[in-house]
Amino acid sequence: MLKVGLTGGIGAGKSEVSRLLAGHGAVIVDADRIAREVVEPGTPGLAAVVQEFGPRILTPGGTLDRARLGRLVFSDPERLRALNAIVHPLVGARSAELERAAPGDAVVVHDVPLLTENGLAPLYDLVVVVDAAPETQLGRLVRRRGMTEDEARSRMAAQATRDERLAVADLVIGNDGPIEALEPRVGEVWEELSRRERAARAAGG
Repeated sequence: MLKVGLTGGIGAGKSEVSRLLAGHGAVIVDADRIAREVVEPGTPGLAAVVQEFGPRILTPGGTLDRARLGRLVFSDPERLRALNAIVHPLVGARSAELERAAPGDAVVVHDVPLLTENGLAPLYDLVVVVDAAPETQLGRLVRRRGMTEDEARSRMAAQATRDERLAVADLVIGNDGPIEALEPRVGEVWEELSRRERAARAAGG
């Protein structure tokens, strides 16, 4: 098994890379999806978030109001740290469980938006960073996600810098262009990941 950390700044295209890698046969462990699962209604995670932030972060239906919570934490580093202290251990435990369930010859790709920020690079055999220029990220967030420019800049500022992400990268996938340019690069990276997995298995056996 090869354990890969996949990360990238918001709007860089990490989710698209994750989708393409899954198409090649990677086992994807999606930290964002797991982060949603661990705060679903009835979970200890949601109870802990409500205890920390109050019932105002719930919708009338009892689910987490992500937009409201996001406005609270992304402008306040202390509140963001409090949220992360609740959610990250739950996500880590579930991610480890999914990794253990993967086949022994799998390339397991952990899709982790905050890998750099949380110092998680040492957990993986190698780290793949999806990289885009800040102006590309900003344009995508405004055009595709409907954010205002101020909202987009705030989200970007809450993350690691481009240089900080590149500093932990073993492999970089540039994604300033169209999807047609991304697909062959992801194919190249998949071949490299597969080669490393085979080499690691041969060395271990």
